Amino acid sequence: MDRTQRLALAATVWAATSCTMIGGGRAPGPSVPPPGGGVTAEDVAAVDAIPDAIPRAEPPSRTGNMAQYEQSGGVYTVLDTSEGYDERGVASWYGEPFHGRRTSSGETYDMYGMTAAHRTLPLPSYVEVTNLANGRSVVLRVTDRGPFHDPDRRIIDVSYTAAVKLGMVGTGTAAVRVRALEPYQRRRAN
Repeated sequence: MDRTQRLALAATVWAATSCTMIGGGRAPGPSVPPPGGGVTAEDVAAVDAIPDAIPRAEPPSRTGNMAQYEQSGGVYTVLDTSEGYDERGVASWYGEPFHGRRTSSGETYDMYGMTAAHRTLPLPSYVEVTNLANGRSVVLRVTDRGPFHDPDRRIIDVSYTAAVKLGMVGTGTAAVRVRALEPYQRRRAN
């Protein structure tokens, strides 16, 4: 399925869900879909057709890979490598308010892609995110910085598509394990 077909499919899913996208940790007080999650079995099946990210070696992003940065009152140190990263915490998701905007890596955010935001992993990096409540997993490409809302608990923001696959759209958040995948990425070129 090419990008145009994937976007058309995702737009159909979006229209069918008739739900309000949440800020997924980017802003306080996100709205959530109606009770039951607002996502039908057909929606989940359509989104499941969008493949996970495929890990591959990539050069470090030209932007977003500074040694340290400040955001929302916090100071964050970007890891030199994704190797060995394995953490449990809370995932949130971000959608429509950020769709089409520039990410920290300089790419355009696509809420229907298999991407994520992380505060300290090198950009890009590949991670496996597992919902600890239901065992569902996805492979995502980290291209953005965040979440900055509730940083003591939230460790990753995932795209809308990833949230559907993980079964967390209705709740807005989920307890997850985030594990970096090979080939491990570096903050700077060697």
